[in-house]
Amino acid sequence: MKIGIIGAGQIGGTLTRRLRELGHEVAVSNSRSPETLADLADETGATAVWAKDAATDADLVIVSIPQKNVPDLADGIVDARTPGAPVIETNNYYPQQRDGEIAAIEDGQVESAWVAEQIGAPVYKVFNGIWWKHLLENGKPSGTANRIALPVAGEDGPGRELVHGIVDQLGFEPVDAGPISESWRQQPGTPVYGKDFDADRTREALGAATPERTSEWSARTDGSPA
Repeated sequence: MKIGIIGAGQIGGTLTRRLRELGHEVAVSNSRSPETLADLADETGATAVWAKDAATDADLVIVSIPQKNVPDLADGIVDARTPGAPVIETNNYYPQQRDGEIAAIEDGQVESAWVAEQIGAPVYKVFNGIWWKHLLENGKPSGTANRIALPVAGEDGPGRELVHGIVDQLGFEPVDAGPISESWRQQPGTPVYGKDFDADRTREALGAATPERTSEWSARTDGSPA
């Protein structure tokens, strides 16, 4: 499969490594020039490209950048992907820690819906709540007891099937977390975020989530709904 990755930080770089190990063709980019990714390209065999070219003819696109930088992406950044190819976004909104205030999110827009609006394409939310080192090292074969589960929010259909397949290949149990409108259940501050739960406990945690944004994860620090 041809995969384009926009963002080469801890999650984007880890996915580059793991997906290349699985034999996928990977084009990876960051906010700078391809030359700045020479070490990662040499290590993995991935192709370093400009961000505007990462999605070209891709069967899957992954966006993994700081939330505050999403509006800086080129217009139509994922439009050159294969028709119908799903787009994964792994982002989290960290208003106090990194991103500053994003008014639409603070006013109640779901984080992933905001990303989809910015890039002009529907998205699947996955890989946002797992520590990069566990993503790199803790994948297990399907059927392994207590296999780490990862929630996947997004539309049903072939795109979801492909995304679930990638999660499984990487060694994790994909759990249907509903549509993007429900992806707040896996945002920072929710019971599932940052946890290495199995599938049953992941479903329980998603069900226990509440939409209120806690003060730690708000720029306004007043617990207003998100």
